[in-house]
Amino acid sequence: MEQRLVELYDEYTHRPLDRRVFVERLIAMAGSAGAAQAFLATIEPNYAQAAIVEPGDPRIGAQMIDVPGAELKGYLAFPKAKGPEVSDNLVIVIHENRGLNPHIQDVARRLALEGFHAFAPDFLTPQGGTPADEDKARDLIAKADMPKVIASAAALVAAFKEKNARVKVGAIGFCWGGSVVNSLATASLGLDAGIVFYGVAPKTEDVPQIKAAMMLHHAGLDTRVNATLPAYEAAMKAANVSYQLFMYEGVNHAFHNDTSGERYNEPAARLAWSRSVAFLKARLA
Repeated sequence: MEQRLVELYDEYTHRPLDRRVFVERLIAMAGSAGAAQAFLATIEPNYAQAAIVEPGDPRIGAQMIDVPGAELKGYLAFPKAKGPEVSDNLVIVIHENRGLNPHIQDVARRLALEGFHAFAPDFLTPQGGTPADEDKARDLIAKADMPKVIASAAALVAAFKEKNARVKVGAIGFCWGGSVVNSLATASLGLDAGIVFYGVAPKTEDVPQIKAAMMLHHAGLDTRVNATLPAYEAAMKAANVSYQLFMYEGVNHAFHNDTSGERYNEPAARLAWSRSVAFLKARLA
């Protein structure tokens, strides 16, 4: 029953279902309004848990910036000793379908502690920025013009490299953002490394265009996204794309998001994160 509720929540967040329809189905499946409410308390994001690295951590700096050429605003986190000017490596952190929220900002700060400049763009900038209401954010993401999203992401890579030709650029994305990283890798010759957390595969005919080294993290219980993997992996092998694919058995989609207790899996999240940091340090050196 618990897994069926998780799958219903996944449908709600990705289809997306109307909130009223979702709650009605959830109550019917859970058996009562009280049981449904208890389940929601464990699975819906709690951003009070987001700050593994506090915004005021003295080791890092952080600020909102605009990136000319990409027409996007975003959150830049950086090692304080290096300062805000990107001089060696940069990691673009691409948000889930809830937009640029405190959790994604925290992920950027975690990368700053690892020595990277980390820029988390808000892909809802053209719509006025990420709203506080998550349902509104999901609605806006669902209506996004994906070719424009990918073009903006590619423009980000180009903009940072134009400022300093020595800069190596990686991208890490989660859920919707993972799908964006997959497509960005097919669209940007300048991307040096891509890390995908449970993102839908790109079009197989575009895979031969990937020049970046790729690392893919997927959840064993995530049948919706995993259905896109076999053809993607076959295309990467055929095109001699450098990639690593890790499947974390027994865990759900969004297992890395520690603000969602029901789906978060700490052992898998820690392992995937350590692999990702090591990969970025090797590829962006």
